[in-house]
Amino acid sequence: MLTISTKNASAAIGPYSQAIIAGNTVYASGQIPIVPATGELVQGDITVQAEQVMKNVGEILKAAGVSYANVVKTTCYLADMKDFAAFNAVYEKYFTGKPARSCVAVKDLPKGALCEVEVIAVQ
Repeated sequence: MLTISTKNASAAIGPYSQAIIAGNTVYASGQIPIVPATGELVQGDITVQAEQVMKNVGEILKAAGVSYANVVKTTCYLADMKDFAAFNAVYEKYFTGKPARSCVAVKDLPKGALCEVEVIAVQ
């Protein structure tokens, strides 16, 4: 196994890594809309926050030597299912290969985020 870490995405806010490569599979931890340079949650609506999440996910994929095209599964968490359409509008710009996906509403996300995305990719 290989641990992936990049300063270009938000640092882990707990006892976990940004991603792990096992065999030819990349397992990336959930990303929330934290600005890597400040460590603070980006301010804005679901569109602004989803864009930051996608940037963070992209940087982790890049550090693992893959891209959005290599993603086979995503799990998306929304603080409010009313944001589903706006979230999807951002999501579809990045995940053009249409990987398998689960998307659920949850009671709360870390730091009061509006969304979180985790991915599994293959090399």
